Amino acid sequence: MRDLRFTDWVFVVAAAAVVVAGGLALFSPSPPGSATHSTHQRAADLVPAAHGDGLSDNESGYRLEQVTTPGTRGDAVPVAFRVIGPDGLPRTGFRENQTKQLHLFAVRDDMHVFRHVHPTLVGDEWHTALDLPDGGAYRMFVEFVPHDTADPRHPVVLGVPFSVPGDTTLVPVPAPGAEAVTSGGFTVTRVDEPVTPTALRPQRLRFAVRAPDGEPVRALDPHLGAYGHMTGFHTVLLSATHLHPLEPLGVPLTGGELSFQAVFAERGEHRLFLEFSHGGSTHTAAVTVEVV
Repeated sequence: MRDLRFTDWVFVVAAAAVVVAGGLALFSPSPPGSATHSTHQRAADLVPAAHGDGLSDNESGYRLEQVTTPGTRGDAVPVAFRVIGPDGLPRTGFRENQTKQLHLFAVRDDMHVFRHVHPTLVGDEWHTALDLPDGGAYRMFVEFVPHDTADPRHPVVLGVPFSVPGDTTLVPVPAPGAEAVTSGGFTVTRVDEPVTPTALRPQRLRFAVRAPDGEPVRALDPHLGAYGHMTGFHTVLLSATHLHPLEPLGVPLTGGELSFQAVFAERGEHRLFLEFSHGGSTHTAAVTVEVV
């Protein structure tokens, strides 16, 4: 993790109260309970939706009960857990949220390792495996939308820390910047203004996606029922959110751009992970954004 400046520590203290109230409010293009996002609303029709930040293992009466916690490095480290409902019983089904009942994210505290998988149900336990190439301090996030929710736009996000022992090669969090290159050679450039969004104000984030040959990508394959998926983490607090692209499936991307909208509730640096699919492969680009 990057060395903290004095102003960062001041921010951490101030942000703690904000974290209790909620993580990052996002604009959802369609209710997360729908099977797909092929009928996105226009940006003008969007309304803010609250979103849990994953800094606690319980929220809205739901609790994350660990069964098998990652404790070693490897390419298929097992993970198992239960989601306990307000009635004290394990929950074994949720509304579909971007085509999946449950999303699991894992991120190392230096933001160098990011994983996004979808556990399967075995009895009353959810099972999956994580590719953890290196040791260090991690946090795991579980996101779902209960069937009985009063607001289907508000996913429950539960989070727990875990650590992987052994030698660890920590990587400084990249400074805020406008461009990232995926392992497949795609370039993703943030093209919106202002460069530093203001906390608690609506902000549209625009990203231009270019193919390895430098040409704008005119179309992307569906990925989780949309053109892409974005997850953000505060680089100090590790609070989480995820946002959805505004462009509806089937519509050519103007200038190869994907747009997202959010309201950042917290000042400081956020590491954003954009996932998209092209040519049958999923690509991930990460950029750092500073919110003032």
